[in-house]
Amino acid sequence: MSRLVVDASVAVKWFLSEAHSQHARSILDGDHDMLAPDLLIAEFGNVLWKRIRAGDITEEEAAAALNGLLVTPLQLRSSSALIVPALDIANRMQRSVYDALYLALAVTENARLVTADGKLFDALSATPLSQTLLWVGSLGKDGLPA
Repeated sequence: MSRLVVDASVAVKWFLSEAHSQHARSILDGDHDMLAPDLLIAEFGNVLWKRIRAGDITEEEAAAALNGLLVTPLQLRSSSALIVPALDIANRMQRSVYDALYLALAVTENARLVTADGKLFDALSATPLSQTLLWVGSLGKDGLPA
């Protein structure tokens, strides 16, 4: 069983049709321990709020997506337990603490971070943390790199 940290950019794709949604959903079909910092819930909610405001989804669709997220077998970890290594990563990698929380969780749990955040992926591609990252579009049907 593989251990994957998923960020909000991936979790949103589980419930809203976007580029790479099929790849993101493959994680749900695979044999994975799925982890995320508890920050994911707030980020997910914020994405839904923005989509409602833009007229892309209805409030009912947002509620269904949020309910779907809350019943996924996602293991949430406390951001407060990750903040010290996250701040270190943020400073060393010049990334936000929000992004660094996901990275800190992946590092501390010996897992891979799956992201659909192109800026994050590109920024870390030439760093030691590149081995920790997986691009969502590279996933096969089992949620592992194709």
